[in-house]
Amino acid sequence: MDLTLIWKTVLIGVVEGLTEFLPVSSTGHIILAEELLNFQGPPGKVFEIVIQLGAILAVCFLYRQKLWNTATGILGRDKRAIRFAAAIVVAFLPAAVVGVAAHSYIKSVLFNPMVVAIALIVGGVAILVIERFAQRPRIKSVDDVDLKTAFLIGLCQCLAMVPGVSRAGATIMGARVFRVDRAAAAEFSFFLAIPTMVGATVYDLYKNWSVLSWDHGVVIALGFAVAFISAAIVVGAFVRFISRHGFAVFAWYRIVVGGAALIFLLVR
Repeated sequence: MDLTLIWKTVLIGVVEGLTEFLPVSSTGHIILAEELLNFQGPPGKVFEIVIQLGAILAVCFLYRQKLWNTATGILGRDKRAIRFAAAIVVAFLPAAVVGVAAHSYIKSVLFNPMVVAIALIVGGVAILVIERFAQRPRIKSVDDVDLKTAFLIGLCQCLAMVPGVSRAGATIMGARVFRVDRAAAAEFSFFLAIPTMVGATVYDLYKNWSVLSWDHGVVIALGFAVAFISAAIVVGAFVRFISRHGFAVFAWYRIVVGGAALIFLLVR
């Protein structure tokens, strides 16, 4: 196998795993990384879909006990488990409806590096503003997120359909606006990512089935493994970091990366 393709695959997998659950936009970073690296991955959409699944499974693995307790709690009619599951479902619905309705337009028009660069900058400024004026949290656990708050967070998630906005950024900052504690906002975003990303993956498979190809299986498997490992490393560290330091560092990172990308694209 071409060594250049291997290191590019590893780098793209790392980018996916490190950015999927941070408020910096994994999709935007993948688009920019593929543009900068001139990455020509396996044909079809298989590579992008599989590395995204790697990141999803990392969260499922890390929070397996919570997921198991929720599943068994629902079967045992535990009110706390049912309320948590209902909140996730309610938060997922807006993006599911909008995603199906606008999928083709989003993929064909908005998925380009210029949109990503601008969205990164605007999103960074938004994070700084929200962090500056956020009120004292009233919700300090994912189990305490009520259905109204969950629905409002779900509406915020729809903004992430613009590449560069960040699904994690939209949901976490939306939760902060509605007075959810930083750590609880991040964890709710992680759990919401599971049905959202699985749904998006299944829909992408359905829409692109005719052009899917499993050629370059080793490259695909390598990207999956790297995305899984890097996501597993970053999730726990992220929650601990934002609990102590907040989100400002991610806001400035977005502004710097978006500004650099914008300059690069304009000059080129």
